[in-house]
Amino acid sequence: MTKTRFLALVTALVLLMTIPLTVSAQNEMPHVFVGTATLDGAAAADGTVVAAWVDGAEVVTATVAGGSYILLVDQGDSSFAGNTVSFMIGSNDANETAAWEQGGADEVDLTASSEPVAEPVVEPVAEPVAEPVAEPVATPWPGLPGRHGREGAKGDTGATGSTGATGATGAIGGDGASGGGGPVGPTGATGATGATGPTGAGGAGGVGGVNGVDGSSSSNVLGIIAIILAVVAIVGAGGVYLMGRRT
Repeated sequence: MTKTRFLALVTALVLLMTIPLTVSAQNEMPHVFVGTATLDGAAAADGTVVAAWVDGAEVVTATVAGGSYILLVDQGDSSFAGNTVSFMIGSNDANETAAWEQGGADEVDLTASSEPVAEPVVEPVAEPVAEPVAEPVATPWPGLPGRHGREGAKGDTGATGSTGATGATGAIGGDGASGGGGPVGPTGATGATGATGPTGAGGAGGVGGVNGVDGSSSSNVLGIIAIILAVVAIVGAGGVYLMGRRT
């Protein structure tokens, strides 16, 4: 509701409340109608007369101000209870109507059109030749268009439509990023013991004894040393072999 219409409604309600105080001789409360007045799709000009009619008689009039009107429809000595109130904007019938109610207050936006109703063309009746002149047939005039009925109730919501077809398969996505390096694997098991190396060459002959020591004894000592060196060589060769297997 615009500010102008709101002020018009408030003014009508204030008038409705003050009527019993200002007119003590009147016992019946009027029905207040407020709203906009639209003529030919545009707001009616200020000063345009808006009238209320009951049972074919004009009851009250008001003028348009700022596109709005206020009508206090008083039944006077008659009884308007349950009667239909029709309206006019200037000399044009409004499309809207309302039911009169004692002490009622309604907002009714009035609309009307000033376009004239086209009258039917009456064609003259041709007179027959050598026959009595026939009385012209009176063509009945069509009545004025009836008032627009009230807007019907809103229909129920329609049923939900069926599910649409499945869309096409999307394109294959690009390759993902390369994964990071894996953890270092555990140390391998110890390799088997290598084969025994070949027997070393025989030692040289012993040197002759000195100071009465037997030469054979010196030869034995040298032989033992040679065996020890051979064993060391074999062990060293085995170690090298094992190290080579581990790497």
